[in-house]
Amino acid sequence: MANQLKYLSAYAADIQTKIQQLIDDKRLARFLLNKYPTTHHINNDKKLRQFVLAIKDQYLKKSAPLSKITFDNKIHVINNALGLHTYVSRVQGGKLKAKNEIRIAAIFKHAPIEFLTMIVVHELI
Repeated sequence: MANQLKYLSAYAADIQTKIQQLIDDKRLARFLLNKYPTTHHINNDKKLRQFVLAIKDQYLKKSAPLSKITFDNKIHVINNALGLHTYVSRVQGGKLKAKNEIRIAAIFKHAPIEFLTMIVVHELI
């Protein structure tokens, strides 16, 4: 159980046990669909950028600007993650420019808004 639920390691043992029981009984999908029955309409990079910047402007006004915000089809396979906030350095002429990028796993295109919000907030912080 520890390896399968390592992303839940910060939660209490009884919560981990309940989640593991839902997984074992193949009831987790039904449970989540009952709790979050609808998905959102943020299904492209432009809408994602507007969504992320609205959250950023509301809570993190003085933080560094984001140069790229995108859904990424390969993020969960390559990085074993749901989202990434990276700082990419590029040489432009004689200067080194740093760019902030947020990439969200493409599976969140069809997820409930609560899940997308959770990942976006995590990546902004």
